[in-house]
Amino acid sequence: MYIKAKKSLGQNFLIDREVLEKIVSITNITGKEVLEIGPGSGNLTTYIMKQKPSKLYVVEKDDDLAIVLKEKFDNEIEIINDDILKVSEDKISNQKLSVFGNLPYNISTEILSKWILNIGSNFWFENLILMFQKEVADRIISKFNSSKYGRLSILSSWKLNVEKIIDIKPQSFSPRPKIDSSLLLFTPKKKFFKLKDPKNLEKITRIFFSQRRKMLKKPFNQVFANGRDVAEKFGIDLNLRPQNLEPETYFKLIKEYEDLRG
Repeated sequence: MYIKAKKSLGQNFLIDREVLEKIVSITNITGKEVLEIGPGSGNLTTYIMKQKPSKLYVVEKDDDLAIVLKEKFDNEIEIINDDILKVSEDKISNQKLSVFGNLPYNISTEILSKWILNIGSNFWFENLILMFQKEVADRIISKFNSSKYGRLSILSSWKLNVEKIIDIKPQSFSPRPKIDSSLLLFTPKKKFFKLKDPKNLEKITRIFFSQRRKMLKKPFNQVFANGRDVAEKFGIDLNLRPQNLEPETYFKLIKEYEDLRG
């Protein structure tokens, strides 16, 4: 069955053998349970299976590709034919999963944000090995005081350590995307800042970074009734800009916001 990538689903199939081998060598998955997001025609799936995981779950939204995967792997893998944004990732298995994903570019940040905000005190995964558009990956790993630093950087660094593995050129895919991609490794942090409601993290960073070129005075007054007092409490100069505050400072401000609201 000939498989044509669907633009509407952001499909670009990874075909570079060297890159495929590199991806499955990042972490030891022999005898472990694995989840693959967007397996497409099963190129990476084949390399994952060579590592002999105890079980492989794949989430594939495309009905045609789900049929191809069933024909190709028969009962060796468990196919979840659904949209990853609608799947309760923590209900897939009672084991901690190693997760691989060549994420559709059009929803990659949405998937990552959903996972991060849904993590409770117990992580459902051992690690995440995910591919993003390079420009998105740069935003995820950027540090404060840089122009790419923003809500995605803060969100990702809340409960996860993030490391860039490699950049991947368009010719490694079919069809070729117009841009470079990057592979990132996410691992759980042992200690992280406790917040009552993770949605406040998204809400407040959105307020701050929707006006990233403005001074902090404006978002502070939007978030807090007593913005100047809160800034003084944490020793923050309101003439700075949102990109000048490190993630830890944002976590403290969100906790303050939660405490003030009771």
